[in-house]
Amino acid sequence: MASVLFKNARIMTMNEEGKVIEGDVLIVDDRIAHVGAEIDEAADEIIDAEGKIMLPGFVQTHIHLCQTLFRGRADDLELLDWLKERIWPLEAAHDDDSVYYSAMLGIGELIRSGTTTILDMETVRHTASAFRAMEESGIRALSGKVMMDHGRDLPPGLLESTERSLQESVDLLEAWHGRANGRLQYAFCPRFVVSCTEELLIGVRDLSKRYQVKVHTHASENRGEIALVEEERGMRNVVYLDHIGLATPDLILAHCVWLSEEEKEIIRDRGVKVTHCPGSNLKLASGIAEIPDLLRKRIGVGIGSDGAPCNNTLDMFSEMRMTALIQKTKHGPTAMNARTVLRMATMGGAEVLGLEEEIGSIESGKKADLMLLDLDEFHAYPSYETDPYSRIVYSAGCGDVDTVMIDGRFVMRNKQLLTIDKNTVLKEADRSIKRLLKRIV
Repeated sequence: MASVLFKNARIMTMNEEGKVIEGDVLIVDDRIAHVGAEIDEAADEIIDAEGKIMLPGFVQTHIHLCQTLFRGRADDLELLDWLKERIWPLEAAHDDDSVYYSAMLGIGELIRSGTTTILDMETVRHTASAFRAMEESGIRALSGKVMMDHGRDLPPGLLESTERSLQESVDLLEAWHGRANGRLQYAFCPRFVVSCTEELLIGVRDLSKRYQVKVHTHASENRGEIALVEEERGMRNVVYLDHIGLATPDLILAHCVWLSEEEKEIIRDRGVKVTHCPGSNLKLASGIAEIPDLLRKRIGVGIGSDGAPCNNTLDMFSEMRMTALIQKTKHGPTAMNARTVLRMATMGGAEVLGLEEEIGSIESGKKADLMLLDLDEFHAYPSYETDPYSRIVYSAGCGDVDTVMIDGRFVMRNKQLLTIDKNTVLKEADRSIKRLLKRIV
C-alpha cells in the first residue's frame, strides 16, 4: 500500500463539529488513515503543506459533461427555447469521440477548480464514452444516460422507445456501476417529466429499487416547464413524481426553483434531495430557488454548476459565491453565510449523493478526496485572523487550487494535471464541435 503524509497544513475538516486543525494528514492507499496536530509516522512520501489550506474535494451534484462542447453556443435564451433551438440538436449530433472529449474537457475544468465528485447526466447515446473519460481521468462520479421517450420538437436522434431507454440504462449500469474501485456509480437519469412517459418513469422507479441506485432528474426549473407538466399530467412536478412513487430518498432533483408549499413538504417528508444551480438559474432567467427555506426544513441540498452552455463555467468557487449572495437581497445579509455554503459544497453534497460515510470531510477512514489551496495572493489577503470560511467562499477562486487527490491518487499537483493531456483535449474539443456543427446545419 502506498502512503502520503501531508505536513503543516491548515485542515478544514468539514466534520460535524467544523474543526479547523493546524497539522498533518496521513493517506494510506485510497483512504485517510489519520488526521492530527502532529503525525510522526513513516510514509512513502512526505509533502510539506506549510501555508496551504487543505479541504475535502468539492462535490458537485448536477453536471452535464456531454454539454461542455456547447459552451457559448446557447446564450441569452430561456430554458425551453434553449433546449429546443440549441441543446437538443447539438446533443443529437454527438458521436462517441465528441462525447469523450466533451467529458474530458469538463473534467479537466472540474479538477482544476477542486471538484472531485460529480453527479452527471449524459445525453441519450454514447454514454459509455463519457464513463471511459471518467474512468481514465480519475474523477469520482455518479452518471447515467439521459432518458427521453416522449415530447414535442425532439430531434430524431434523441427520441427513443421506452423499452430501449430502459434496457440501455440497465446495460450501462451492469457495465459501469462499481467500476474503478467503486469510484464510478450509475444513476438512472430521466431528463424531466416533459420528456418521459409515465411508463418510463415507473420503469425507472422499479429498476432503481431493484438495483439500489439513485434517480436524477430535473424538476420545477422553469414556469413554462411546470405549465407543460400540469397540462399533460394534471398536477405539478413533485406532486406527480410522488403520485407515481418516485419521490423517495433515492431521488435527486435538479433546480427546484418554483416549488409550492405542498411540494416542499413532499420533498421533506419523502427524503428527496435537491441540487441548487444558481449560475444556470440566473443565466436562463429561471429564477432564484428558495434555498434558505429548504435548509430550514432540513431538506438535503447540494450545489452544481449544471452544464457549460447554461453557465459557461463549471467552477464551484463561482457557484458558492452566487449561492451566498443571491439570497441576501431578499432574505437579508445573514440568510446564507459562508460556513453554510461551504458545507453544501462538501459534506452537504456528499449527503445528497448518499456518500456521506465515504467523502465530504477530512476524517479518518474516509476516502482520500482532497485539495490544497494556495491563498498567498493579493485577492486573498490579509490572512491574519481572517475567517477561513469567508476567505474561501467570498475571496478564493479556481486559480488558487494547487493540488487535488481523488481516491488516494494525485490527479493534479502543483497546478499540473496528471491524468488528462490538456493539449490533446483542447485540440480534439475544437475538432469535435466543428464536426457536430456541420451535422445540424
